Amino acid sequence: MFEDRAGKVLVDLLSEWGVDHIYGMPGDSINQLMEELRKEKDKMKFIQVRHEEAGALAAASYAKLTGKLGVCLSIAGPGAIHLLNGLYDAKKDSAPVLVLAGQVPTDQIGTDAFQEINMQRMFEDVAVFNEQVVSEEQLPALVNQAVRTAYAEKGPAVLTIPDDIPAAKIKKHVQKNAAIYEEPEQVPSSTEMEKALELIGNAKKPIILAGTGTKGAKQELEQFSDKIAAPVIVSLPAKGVIDDDHPNCLGNLGMIGTKPAYEAMEDSDLVILIGTSFPYVEFLPEGVSYIQIDNDPLKIGKRYPVNVGIAGDSQKSLTRLNERITRTENRDFLENSQEKMAKWWKEMEEDEQQTSTPIKPQQIIAEVQKIAEDDAVLSVDVGNVTVWAARHFRMKTTQKFLTSSWLATMGCGLPGAIASKMAYSDRQAIALCGDGGFSMNMQDFLTAVKYNLPMVVVVFNNERIGMIKYEQEAKGNLDYKTNLESFNFAQFAENCGGKGYRVENFEDLGPSIRAAASFNKPVIVDVCIEDEPPIPGKLSYEQVTSYSKQTIKKLFEKGKLEVPPIRKGLKRM
Repeated sequence: MFEDRAGKVLVDLLSEWGVDHIYGMPGDSINQLMEELRKEKDKMKFIQVRHEEAGALAAASYAKLTGKLGVCLSIAGPGAIHLLNGLYDAKKDSAPVLVLAGQVPTDQIGTDAFQEINMQRMFEDVAVFNEQVVSEEQLPALVNQAVRTAYAEKGPAVLTIPDDIPAAKIKKHVQKNAAIYEEPEQVPSSTEMEKALELIGNAKKPIILAGTGTKGAKQELEQFSDKIAAPVIVSLPAKGVIDDDHPNCLGNLGMIGTKPAYEAMEDSDLVILIGTSFPYVEFLPEGVSYIQIDNDPLKIGKRYPVNVGIAGDSQKSLTRLNERITRTENRDFLENSQEKMAKWWKEMEEDEQQTSTPIKPQQIIAEVQKIAEDDAVLSVDVGNVTVWAARHFRMKTTQKFLTSSWLATMGCGLPGAIASKMAYSDRQAIALCGDGGFSMNMQDFLTAVKYNLPMVVVVFNNERIGMIKYEQEAKGNLDYKTNLESFNFAQFAENCGGKGYRVENFEDLGPSIRAAASFNKPVIVDVCIEDEPPIPGKLSYEQVTSYSKQTIKKLFEKGKLEVPPIRKGLKRM
């Protein structure tokens, strides 16, 4: 190590940690680090993005998909500021990310130099680790500690590096610490396990709410559900931990969820939360018993009046419970939920199987389903498209689902698809985006083209920010400033060097999506869709009256009558 350049040591350490690529954009205060990356390009691939936000979102997506460290690089000032949205996405979704942020040279810090800002103060809220390197000798220890902290606390670790540091040689003797992080093994408490077994044994209507913590326990979850005769509801980011077509699966809960999930939750007498900190407590019943299993003790009891809390790994906890539980004979609650879910799927299929023009978003999902491979990665942007994907796409446990779950930032779909191809080059990547969300980071379609990352990007083009329009109307207001200018995303794809299909008629939908899936390059399928409101799985009286209020208001103020989908609304009451 001694007499090595600090920048080379940095790249070597990242390689030891298993990092093989970095997202970023070159610039003033990282020129020396870029030179080191150039020299080590066979070891460390640099993915040049067109906007640092896309780089941070891609790094977060990579970490969510793989559990491995995502890394992004930026200059001081504007570049670092651009990272924040993606870093908050990583923080909210518990994704380990390392930020290498440039800074002005050490002798200029504090002089109000060009592009200098107080980086540590800016990153203070978002970062789980936030340090500035003050000497080349300090760099190795800080790199290792930053990575360890990102893994341990599952969030963004920031290392600010003045531009003169990477080129400097480490001359003094430095005790090199280890590029090692070992995940602690949490053994469930036998006392709490006994309490949980007693509650489960006494329950007549148990229900499971499974989160991302069950991704490593898919078989155990399915076995547990069958043994205790409990239907399974999944949080949105956990979509795919159980097959959507599994008879015990009721889909999601909440505004994007299903009516059977809502009704089963309301009717339950025991809620078992596994690997989730589900934030929408208004959809959880009162006056029932709760069991919570989580590997983070801080989350147990954080949102719910938990009767039993088990701090432990979901797979180990479920394995122990399955070993002690005998198969429940009374399966009335489960079978009733299954019957309701079968009816729900028939209702969904009515929309999916329509052959009308204008095209409905549900029809698009049905066509995407046909071309989705068994190990496909589905990157879904935020907005109405999230609802259509959550309700209509039948995920398999062999596929992967990706979105911005708790920050819910628009513009995450394309960076997620880029990260998908970097993580799994041999797997199909599909991005589902609204026109509003896609246009926020559409410039990085050029990144997909530049690095030849085959993917299918489907744009649901209704020329408006559809979810916000619905939210405004659901409050009894008229929609305001939600409309967007018409844009041909297929032509944009062609101009970028990719392939584009513009779909305006249903007859062209299936052939265009099938053709897109056959191309070995980035493709955009731009589908013009009908403005379809994402009616909640279970409508409340307040929602119905508010929506009726805006309908009458629109008639009197604009002389325009838009009749809501009454038949569908009545079914959801």
